[in-house]
Amino acid sequence: MPILHNFPLIAAIVAILSAQAVKVPIRYFGGRSWQTGMAFSTGGMPSSHSAAMAGLATAIGIGEGVQSTAFAIAAVVGSIIMFDAAGIRRHAGMHASIINRFLKKMPDLHGEVHPVKELKELLGHRPIEVFVGALWGIGVSVVLYFLFYA
Repeated sequence: MPILHNFPLIAAIVAILSAQAVKVPIRYFGGRSWQTGMAFSTGGMPSSHSAAMAGLATAIGIGEGVQSTAFAIAAVVGSIIMFDAAGIRRHAGMHASIINRFLKKMPDLHGEVHPVKELKELLGHRPIEVFVGALWGIGVSVVLYFLFYA
């Protein structure tokens, strides 16, 4: 299958899926609880978006060189995604947490007629989660390259 020869695509997909999967044991060993839903959720350690973009950029850098236009595009888009994950999305989650607490303390605000669904709080990432996600993606690309493409 020709698509299996697209190293950057495979690296990005493996990076995002493996980063999502590893969130479950990381959360468990972090002393919290066993939450298999973390594999299908946003937020948490490591950032799968960062892993995907770093894996993609690394694979392009390996295959086409870091001087290529494709690498430049992947690096810039990846930087924007990582900044967004640790900035805007993280702050949106913080706002959701405050709104949820506010609505629990003041139930008369939304009334019984129009109950409000609790907002999702785990949206973004702490900077360390973004950093570890990027390292994860780089590592996945390097390992895949030496295992299957070198």
